[in-house]
Amino acid sequence: MRIALLQMTSGIDPAVNGADLRHGIAAAAANGAVMLFTPEMSGLLDRDRTRAAASLHDEADERVLAEVREAAAKAGIWVHLGSLAVRRADGRLANRAFVIDPAGAIRARYDKLHLFDVDLPTGESWRESAAYAPGEGAIVVDTPAGALGLSICYDLRFAALYAALASAGAHILAVPAAFTRPTGAAHWHALLRARAIETGCFVVAAAQAGAHEDGRTTYGHSLVVDPWGDILLDMGEGRGLGFAEIDLARVDEVRARIPVLTHRRPIPPVIRA
Repeated sequence: MRIALLQMTSGIDPAVNGADLRHGIAAAAANGAVMLFTPEMSGLLDRDRTRAAASLHDEADERVLAEVREAAAKAGIWVHLGSLAVRRADGRLANRAFVIDPAGAIRARYDKLHLFDVDLPTGESWRESAAYAPGEGAIVVDTPAGALGLSICYDLRFAALYAALASAGAHILAVPAAFTRPTGAAHWHALLRARAIETGCFVVAAAQAGAHEDGRTTYGHSLVVDPWGDILLDMGEGRGLGFAEIDLARVDEVRARIPVLTHRRPIPPVIRA
């Protein structure tokens, strides 16, 4: 079956980002995709939290989410909306992914579990936990592209999450992201291929790319990786829509060759000698 990935350079205006998403949804459906995957923070990418505050809403009032649901229903396509910044009832934010069906209904939500707090040698400083609350659960949802395990960006570095998703029945793993260029160049391909190989899953990673209005630069290279670790699609650094053909029989084939899921055992307590 055919899936589509939208590689974006999201900016500080949700109306502009929403228009890009609507166009991507329509084009993906017109080109025969059963599902479209979009990046982390598809609706707004703005590191200036004071400026961004006026564009942040609770889920019921989130305009980009409403536009994507409407566009998915109009086009008759599933959409994995990589994530939006959504206000929670306690006033904090969630970095939340949505799986939307061809009727525009939300089939699943996932709040990013692992938050990125770091000071980089480049001088960049990131403190997600200053504004965002971590999620509290892992999610697998049935879609036409297979049982889909959800994650977001920094989650990629925590292999145990993907092992749990695969053990819960996932055949395909979504990793929407906004990796910086330095970390992307160093680790993006290696980590995504590793997660595919470790779990025997397809990995679909729609990414932000290029120079953004808020001053950051992201790595791009949206990828589709098959369960053997082969790269089926690499979108490079430009914006646009990419397509890949996936065959879920490949999951069973690879897992039969290297049955890591059936061989996995609980890790005993570590003894430091």
